[in-house]
Amino acid sequence: MPNSASASPLLTVSNLAKHFPIRTGVFRRVTGQVKAVDGVSFTVNAGETLALVGESGCGKTTTGRALLRLIEPTGGSVEFDGVNVLSLKGEALRRLRRRMQIVFQDPYGSLNPRMTIGAAIREGLIVHKLAEGAAANTRVRSLLEEVGLRPEYATRYPHEFSGGQRQRVGIARALAVEPRFIVCDEPVSALDVSVQAQVVNLLQDLQRDRGLAYLFIAHDLAVVAHMADRVAVMYLGRIVEMAPRASLFAMPLMPYTQALLSAVPVPDPRIKRQRLLLAGEPPSPANPPSGCVFHPRCPHPAKDAACSVIVPPLEEKEPGHFVACIKQTPTRVDWDVQRAAGGSIPPERYLPRAQ
Repeated sequence: MPNSASASPLLTVSNLAKHFPIRTGVFRRVTGQVKAVDGVSFTVNAGETLALVGESGCGKTTTGRALLRLIEPTGGSVEFDGVNVLSLKGEALRRLRRRMQIVFQDPYGSLNPRMTIGAAIREGLIVHKLAEGAAANTRVRSLLEEVGLRPEYATRYPHEFSGGQRQRVGIARALAVEPRFIVCDEPVSALDVSVQAQVVNLLQDLQRDRGLAYLFIAHDLAVVAHMADRVAVMYLGRIVEMAPRASLFAMPLMPYTQALLSAVPVPDPRIKRQRLLLAGEPPSPANPPSGCVFHPRCPHPAKDAACSVIVPPLEEKEPGHFVACIKQTPTRVDWDVQRAAGGSIPPERYLPRAQ
């Protein structure tokens, strides 16, 4: 399993799987499985941001929720700071949840409309017995200030806030129990672009001040280029490429990653580039193809019959750059030629920090 530079990562996920049963007929018999996540492995170091990217339906959100046990995994292992997460039950699992939190994608649906935002943030403090009464109220006001909201907003209800403000409340709620690791499940995808930059900057500031580790789930590669330390690319429930951010954006080796990057719009009308178009549609996770899951759509000129038989492991092709492809991948020189023709753009061109 690919590892990052640290000898003892904060989070280690090995062969994580989540299969949903397909039930049909009057008796609701199980006739198949939807392999939403199928053997995902990665690590996250303390203070690091690992971005998980891919098309809608590739299993990104399911991966995040499964490792937190918001949904129970079908298989695999998850270790957090040396503790086997999947073996915990009852009070032990409750204690661990204080250290692993999530910021949900939908800032509207993730908050209870009948609770004030102060009550929503205070709930975690009470459940984990971190503060009560006046001390809890003081802590709530401090958290609101930390995420850029006024302390007096604690008495207001979610419908009184904009989407960006609600997402700040969601972040404050996650921070209330002082976690070390947060799953950010597309936290800016429902927000306006200007608000996206503000929330991304807030997450980075909190990471710097608190030493947080993030699993940053996203499909917007512009945000990923600004936010991530490393990037893992998912396709049909599996990770097909993983590399440091600069390496992946400058030299994507997997044809699927190359196609994703070629689809990113460039905010400069003078730059012209050729799109790498993939044939067909993504296969169904209920009936994934044999061998390499990407082989039916792969445009690689060296693709052959072996791709439909052999399941490629995630192997290190360049230092720190892991790819699941059995064929010879493009060299750095090959990709530099494509990039010179408009194949990609440097990460710093994507999303400048908001002032």
